[in-house]
Amino acid sequence: MNKTIIVSNRLPLQVSIKNNSLKIIPSVGGLATGMKSVHAEGNGIWIGWSGIPEEELDSALSKEVAQEIQKEKCVSVPLSVKDIEEYYEGFSNKALWPLFHYFMEYTEFKEQEWEAYKRVNQKFAEVILENIEDGDTVWVHDYQLLLLPQLIKDKKPNTTIGFFLHIPFPSYEIFRTFPWRKEILTGMIGADLLGFHTYDYERHFLSSVKRILRLEVNFNQISYQDRLIMVDSFPMGIDYDKFYNAALEHSSTPQENREFYQRLQEHTSEDKKLILSIDRMDYTKGIPNRIKAFEYFLDKFPEYKEKARLVMLAVPSRSNVPQYKKLKRETDELVGRINGKFATVSWTPIWYFYRALSFDDLIDLYISSDVALITPIRDGMNLVAKEYVATRTKSDGVLILSEMAGASKEMNEALLINPNSFEDFADNLKGALCMPLDEQQKRMKFLQKRLKRYNVEKWAKEFLASLETTKQLKGAIIAKKLTGDYEKKLLSDYHQKKKKLLLLDYDGTLVGFKDDPQDAKPDANLYNLLDKIQEQENTTVVLISGRDKETFKKWFGHKNYDLVTDHGVWIYQNNEWIMLERIKTDWMESIRPILETFVDRTPGTFIETKNYSLAWHYRMADPELVKIRTIELNTVLTSMVENNDLMVLKGNKVIEIKSSNVNKGRAMSRLIIQEDYDFMTVIGDDWTDEYMFEEAPEWAYTIKVGFAKTKAMYQVKDPEQVTELLTKML
Repeated sequence: MNKTIIVSNRLPLQVSIKNNSLKIIPSVGGLATGMKSVHAEGNGIWIGWSGIPEEELDSALSKEVAQEIQKEKCVSVPLSVKDIEEYYEGFSNKALWPLFHYFMEYTEFKEQEWEAYKRVNQKFAEVILENIEDGDTVWVHDYQLLLLPQLIKDKKPNTTIGFFLHIPFPSYEIFRTFPWRKEILTGMIGADLLGFHTYDYERHFLSSVKRILRLEVNFNQISYQDRLIMVDSFPMGIDYDKFYNAALEHSSTPQENREFYQRLQEHTSEDKKLILSIDRMDYTKGIPNRIKAFEYFLDKFPEYKEKARLVMLAVPSRSNVPQYKKLKRETDELVGRINGKFATVSWTPIWYFYRALSFDDLIDLYISSDVALITPIRDGMNLVAKEYVATRTKSDGVLILSEMAGASKEMNEALLINPNSFEDFADNLKGALCMPLDEQQKRMKFLQKRLKRYNVEKWAKEFLASLETTKQLKGAIIAKKLTGDYEKKLLSDYHQKKKKLLLLDYDGTLVGFKDDPQDAKPDANLYNLLDKIQEQENTTVVLISGRDKETFKKWFGHKNYDLVTDHGVWIYQNNEWIMLERIKTDWMESIRPILETFVDRTPGTFIETKNYSLAWHYRMADPELVKIRTIELNTVLTSMVENNDLMVLKGNKVIEIKSSNVNKGRAMSRLIIQEDYDFMTVIGDDWTDEYMFEEAPEWAYTIKVGFAKTKAMYQVKDPEQVTELLTKML
């Protein structure tokens, strides 16, 4: 039975050892909750670090930990103290975390920590490969394992892999500063489906893929070699019923049984309001900003002194990291200063707790607070905002939420604020404190309905359902890949038939693309390969290209194979150049100034002037800008070419204007009637080669290089695979 393998930095278990006694209890975090049903189904397993460094385990204890973890359907990845220091505390939290949250001033790029990050991702890959079987699905989670999808795909190319990033993905301008940006992106696109919390993060990721890796992106699909990678947004939810039911239970439980709740109730009444703030102690959460903004609120609206209190819970986090120590010190000082400024005998403006609370105390805090103030500077999602909404069993209360939190994209009924604007903060907080009950309930009911419907379990199911569709897509691709039996049949036919024709495109088929088209000249290996095929008995090799006659004459004029240039204007056979079509070129003087304008406005582009066509190359230009310019150029050219027997061809990073009377298909039709061929292979990569695929007989082997919509029968990955195929024909 196929299984789902969940992979995260930590296992969903709290493993502890005291006096050689092992204790394992399940975690209660958002991811552990969300993946609970997925993990429980079938024979799935969860792979991650146990939380105990290798150095703390002798062989006997290590074996016992592995056995106990296995009972929970988990497998541990062995990590050392050095691994944790360099990979997790170092690279993950000092390079990736601040950069992805736009805190570039805190980002540290250390080669040693990057090497550790690669090393640990490889350790995870090895454990996965030990446990994976054909047909299994792998779901990798978060920023600590960005290289892992490709490491798995390299060894198990047919495995279906999903990846979900639980933090923001930064804009291209931020991400491009990262020294190992290409390696990170290449690692991520080993996945078949990449998930993000919001469309903004998805958009930023795709922009970096286009501009850094220079890959083709069509809407939310990435074309990479012989694969199609899906990218989508899936806003993570919470276990809504767990929080709602806990709040209901607390509301009906006698107060005397709950000391914390009683203390909170002493400070709430009709005219006294509690404002709740809950965060990890992290610089991304904007805690000092929030405290200063609350001071501004009390100065601007003094009538709320002694009537509004901020209850601020900060959960300790990474307390040994310098930035976090500094943040804790700054927070302590700000709270002390503001309490000293405003406090009276009976009222303190800020209650500040630096600790974690139990689940029961947390629920009491939620249900006692009139307003939740969630104002991070940058946050991937923020589930606290959703938990607060779920506990409002009477549909009262107001959520004030930062626009910079991922949750804001789906919680429009909250009061959304810019966390850097004290004015915005103060005005919205006043609006929340005096909001009529009917408006509170109207907003809260909308929020609750959405969160109840799209809970964490639905999030997991939707991701896995989308991942399943990539399997079907992959099946369609594999059916057309020229591998296995398909390739064997082609080679068998080739060696048995008596009269053989090979029609080969050049750029993108026999050689890879170059920034300067003149750099793509053939090397000795290509000459040698084509010569050997041409020397075979009853075999004709034809190079058919959009290249100009002069270039091909210089490169191949001394060879015996046939040449077709300029998309079919000229043919070279029996040491003679023959013009197949009479073509006008006077139109070029009208079109060239237009292309020159686009070159001026689009850095990195240039014009290639051929004998019978003009080509605007944009391989080196910014993909985002090119996307706009190609639409503009196509619009301008379409109106000009309609009545001039011209056509606009969109090739690989090039737009070419040529006569509509010539194309590779027409030229090929003339060639195939010259002899009684019983074997034919047509190979091309470009849109212009589709004319050849259309004109080829049904029994011909038509092969597209690269994955794209095509009329060809088969598909290969790249020019290297074309070379491998031609070599097997010898």
